[in-house]
Amino acid sequence: MNAQIIMTPNGERMVMLPEADYRLLLAAAEDASDMAVVRAFRERLAAGDEELLPAALVDRILTGENPVRVWREHRGMTITELAKTAGLSQPYLSQIESGARQGTTDTLAAIAGALRLEIDDLV
Repeated sequence: MNAQIIMTPNGERMVMLPEADYRLLLAAAEDASDMAVVRAFRERLAAGDEELLPAALVDRILTGENPVRVWREHRGMTITELAKTAGLSQPYLSQIESGARQGTTDTLAAIAGALRLEIDDLV
C-alpha cells in the first residue's frame, strides 16, 4: 500500500492513497462486517435462537401455501396438537389453514407462539 500523509491548509492531516488501495480497504471492511454478521448468526443458531430452514419449506410458502399449515407440518404437529397448544378449536384452526378465515392478531400470535415463531413468519 502506497499511502502519503499530507497537511491541508487548515492543518488537518489527510491520507492520500491510490484508488486501487482504497478499493482494497473498502473490500476488507465489507468482508469484516460480513464475517461479524455470520459470527453473530452462528452464535444465535448455537443458542437455539435461530434455525436453518429447508428450501422446500420456503418454496411452499413462496408459492402461496398457507404458512400456518406449512410451519405446522414442518414442526411435525397435527392440526389437533397445534389447536390445543395455541388454545384454539380445531375447526377454527382448520379454517385459518384453508384460508376460509384470516384469524385475529391475537389468534395468529397464539399460533406463532405454539409453533415457536414470530408472528411475522405467519403473515
